Parts: sequence; C-alpha cells; structure tokens
Amino acid sequence: MSVSFVRIDDRMIHGLITTRWGKERPCDGIIAVNDKAAKNKILKEAYQAAAEGKKTFVWTMEHFLKVQDKVLKSDTRYFLITKSPLDMKKILVDEGFKPSDVKVVNVGPGNDRPGAIKLGDNQSFTQEEADAFEAIEKAGYKVDFALLPDQRIGEWSKFKSKFGY
Repeated sequence: MSVSFVRIDDRMIHGLITTRWGKERPCDGIIAVNDKAAKNKILKEAYQAAAEGKKTFVWTMEHFLKVQDKVLKSDTRYFLITKSPLDMKKILVDEGFKPSDVKVVNVGPGNDRPGAIKLGDNQSFTQEEADAFEAIEKAGYKVDFALLPDQRIGEWSKFKSKFGY
C-alpha cells in the first residue's frame, strides 16, 4: 500500500492530522517533505513530536526523490504531506511519483497572505499555487479542499474560475 493519503498543509504535521485524518485513512507513519523543516533540528523535532508516536520522517525534496521507490515498495502505510502545492506538484507531476491507491490530493490550510485568493476559512492560495492545483488535476488526481474530513469546501473544479481556469 505504501502511501494511503496525500495532503498539502501549510502546517504540515499537527494533532488534527494524526487524530482526525488518521481515523479516516489507514496510517502507520508520516512523510513530510519540506526543505526548510528538514534542515531545522527544532522544527523537525516539533513535527515528529506532533505525530504522536507514528513513524515520522521530515525530508528534503532531494532526499525524498532519492528514496521514493523505497516508499512505494514499503509495507508501511504513509501519509505524504507537503507544505506547499508547488512541492506536491513537483512530486506527483514533475517527478511522476505514483502512489497506486491514491486518486485524491487533499488540501488543508493555506495562510492568508498578499496576493492570495481566499477560498474558505484558512484556505487561501496564490495564482502560482493554483497553477500547481491545475497541473495536479490534469495529471489525473482529484484536488479536494478539506481542513478536516467533515469540513470540506469542495473540489478544484469549484474554485478554478477564480484563477482564470
């Protein structure tokens, strides 16, 4: 099975990932891909502590790309999480990583910031991030915006016109 859930979340690993999403989807461990967090010992330790005893890795993009085949062949069911839509696009579209049982990319929080368009509570994204969502969808994935399993605001098709698609 290897990867059981794919998520973009600007907070990456936090209690709601392990408590709520972990009940909805099978999960033995978490792989977070973010260069800044992987290179910062304090951030890395904080993310690992938030995973509440699950096998947790915080990797640079370079390291993930080196070991992606091992991840796909693993018997461990991982959540794959990136902080940004751009990183997830690089993994799924540019590098062609194909988790066999995953057809949906879940999108969680995206901070309000200059140039971002608000889609829902704590879900704001820039044009560049929208371009990544469009590419992910064109690669065959459903892009679904949900902070929590019961807090879904809709799929990419509902929002894409706000970004010129």
